[in-house]
Amino acid sequence: MLFSYLKSRKNAILIILVSSGIFTAVFFLYDLSPEPVGYASILTLFFILIIAVFDYIRFVRQHRILKQLQQSVASTDFLLPKPKNLVEEDYQQLIRILDRARSSAINEMERNYYDMVDYYTIWAHQIKIPISAMRLVLQSSRSEENDELQQQLFRIEHYVEMVLQYLRTESMNADLLLKRVQLDDIVKNAVKQYAKAFIRKKIKLNYSSVNHEVLTDEKWLTFVLKQILSNALKYTNSGEISIYMDPCLPDTLVIEDTGTGIEPEDLPRIFERGFTGYNGRLDQKSTGIGLYLCKRILDRLSHSINVSSEAGKGTRVMIGFKKAEIADE
Repeated sequence: MLFSYLKSRKNAILIILVSSGIFTAVFFLYDLSPEPVGYASILTLFFILIIAVFDYIRFVRQHRILKQLQQSVASTDFLLPKPKNLVEEDYQQLIRILDRARSSAINEMERNYYDMVDYYTIWAHQIKIPISAMRLVLQSSRSEENDELQQQLFRIEHYVEMVLQYLRTESMNADLLLKRVQLDDIVKNAVKQYAKAFIRKKIKLNYSSVNHEVLTDEKWLTFVLKQILSNALKYTNSGEISIYMDPCLPDTLVIEDTGTGIEPEDLPRIFERGFTGYNGRLDQKSTGIGLYLCKRILDRLSHSINVSSEAGKGTRVMIGFKKAEIADE
């Protein structure tokens, strides 16, 4: 601190040293009496010392105020130290102008963001009406073509739901309803919605009741399981999908498939937003949003998700449920 202060006052110190040199030179050149000169020198040094002490105290106080402001720089209601001169006043005025511009830009960005959220939320709800109408039309006439169209319609519904969940994750905490539920009920609900896809692709499902109770949000966890099942079905052309509790890891649900698997270099990045990887580039329809949403949702639920995979042999997704207690009412 003292070194920083001396460095900031180097011009003043230089002026004092030069003045002292001139004073000393005049003293020797004119052979003045040492007593009055010494007395004047002591008074001058004492006066300079007092001024320096007060100036140092003010320097330290300003430094502390600015350090405190650094902790609350996001706030627009802050009080800068009183300027000592016109230049400092100009700098503070510039800071205030920049802060107002920053606040205005942030407010404009937030308005645009919430306008966009409102628009896509309304769109996602409105698009459900024609989807329901198309399903009724397709169900009125049974044929192989209609079955295929219903599967594609189901995929559209899934993508619409993904849009809604993506928008809701920003305010997910306000929508959480944590309670103890049977994991079997959630798994069965997710599997039921993909029953036709299992039959159509002739994929075998290995699942028996897990008899496990978890503390979670049923709606959000169902969305996660549906997304993982969707990925498993998308990248499994033959073989089977297994759902079971891990025998080695406690409170861990496993969804395992015998699909194309994930390349080793892609595995560390599968939870990044927009990352599609080698399989996604081959498919050319992957958005790279599904697993990103799953990770984000499970983090909010205090659950964990881990993926292990071997290219060409399948993928194993593990969802860990932490133990938690709810106070008895």
